[in-house]
Amino acid sequence: MFNAADWPELDKVPPTDNDPLIQEWMKELDGHDIPDITPTQDGSCAGDPAAAAQAEERGWWTCGGWTSGNDIVACPDKMTWGVSFDDGPAPYTPKLLKYLEDKDLNATFFVVGSRVVSYPDILIAEYMAGHEIAVHTWSHHPLTALTNEQIVAELGYTRRAIQAVLGVTPTTMRAPFGDIDNRVRAISNAMGLQPIIWTTGPGGPFDTNDWHVPAGTVTGEQQFEIFEGLLGNATIMDTGFIVLEHDLFEITVDLAVGYTLDAALTHNPPFKLESIGTCMGMPPTDLYQETTTNKSQSGQHSSSAAADGTDSDSNAAGRVFASSAFAGVAAAAVALAGLL
Repeated sequence: MFNAADWPELDKVPPTDNDPLIQEWMKELDGHDIPDITPTQDGSCAGDPAAAAQAEERGWWTCGGWTSGNDIVACPDKMTWGVSFDDGPAPYTPKLLKYLEDKDLNATFFVVGSRVVSYPDILIAEYMAGHEIAVHTWSHHPLTALTNEQIVAELGYTRRAIQAVLGVTPTTMRAPFGDIDNRVRAISNAMGLQPIIWTTGPGGPFDTNDWHVPAGTVTGEQQFEIFEGLLGNATIMDTGFIVLEHDLFEITVDLAVGYTLDAALTHNPPFKLESIGTCMGMPPTDLYQETTTNKSQSGQHSSSAAADGTDSDSNAAGRVFASSAFAGVAAAAVALAGLL
């Protein structure tokens, strides 16, 4: 059983004082060069003009799209879409899974730890259907605004939750809002988690803006027009691309299965839709720390339920957490709109 007392509060940055798990995970940073970069005010350019002025020095993606050589930012092959969905698992994810099954497609799911312990059965369904599972933090807070200890807690508790449900630990992550800098990168890589960001191409980031629809800042029709523009830009690129979409809200899933995915499949010429690991040519074993042959991703850690005595009965987990699973999620889209 997932006992709520054994986990941080849902949708809140985990407290870092006197937590033996976080203290253990902090040891994974030993021997790694973690840049001494001051946390941003709130992860946004407008909220921290001083940090924004140092964006290139910081390697801050949010302000200027700065990346590093280890970031995965695009599929290498032209006309290939690395399909991914953020912020689940959620009650609407099964509808998306059915569509992907019907179309014989695989995707990468960047899952939030608070959702994992709330809907473990849906995470199992994603994994058993052959989709890739990656880390998307515990509370979906901008990572550049957190201390090193808080970043480790966000990644560590999500990693632990996934491992408790599936028995495997991802080797990839995506920062909420794409909010990553050289400090966050170094911590993620030290924990065996390679960052993945969506592509920046002609016209800007490949963000479908589906999250704007539940936030009420664009209509579904406007969102689809934005997406069609992304597809047009993708045809003139020499590489493939990775797009930001979400499975947290019913409307974002409906937009994906009713419009965006079909538009890519029926495009002339059609796009090839693959999970990100597949489009990058990564061996399936390298997607998880228990089986990877990539030494930089195989660090030892204490994420397993067995290591700390937690029972990982997924059905019980759903009963314990489901009642509060969306306690803060209704405001998530509004927060997204305010930060990006």
